[in-house]
Amino acid sequence: MVSAGPGPLICFDLGGVLVRICRSWEEGLARAGLDAGRGWSPAASDGEHRRLVEAYTVGAIDDAAFFSGLERASGGAYSAEEFRAIHAAWIIGEYTGVADALLELRGAGLTLACLSNTNDAHWRTMLGWPALRALHHRHASHLMGVAKPDPAIYDRFARATGVAPGRIVFFDDLDENIAAARAAGWDAVRVDHTGDTAAQILGALAERGRLGSA
Repeated sequence: MVSAGPGPLICFDLGGVLVRICRSWEEGLARAGLDAGRGWSPAASDGEHRRLVEAYTVGAIDDAAFFSGLERASGGAYSAEEFRAIHAAWIIGEYTGVADALLELRGAGLTLACLSNTNDAHWRTMLGWPALRALHHRHASHLMGVAKPDPAIYDRFARATGVAPGRIVFFDDLDENIAAARAAGWDAVRVDHTGDTAAQILGALAERGRLGSA
């Protein structure tokens, strides 16, 4: 059942909003301690890299299939274990101040959630981080079987949380996800992942009169 009650639900993307991630293949390689001079990159995979990522993101394949598939897609330029290391290095850590910001929002009586395009390996790593522990609801593409910006994920999230679309304030760093959320009736705010994301969140909620009241 979807409730049309008065309190808002504040929902966050993870990568680029609460969690700092690598933004390029080269950055991921560097963080994993691997060299880029092997003659292969995801852009050179003829779409197979993207297909594997999309399948992993919606939980259609497991870790082993994903990393072995990437090894094949790269023609052996990188091993499955090297892809696993790159993948692990891709998530860098929480943005400074986001955990404190979420605790402030909880203290103001707000209900908090996440809706992220992610995967099993990253999810297991992030679940224990302070920002994610501060959330009341945790939802992700690999658990829901669908990814943003597919309209179905926004509907499934609203149904799972029992919150009407008009009561959801959503923060994401990608234009296509913001557009889809707005089409679903959500109040969507684009975050600049290069800036102070905690300040952007608090500022947008203050503008909406969402701080200090449930």
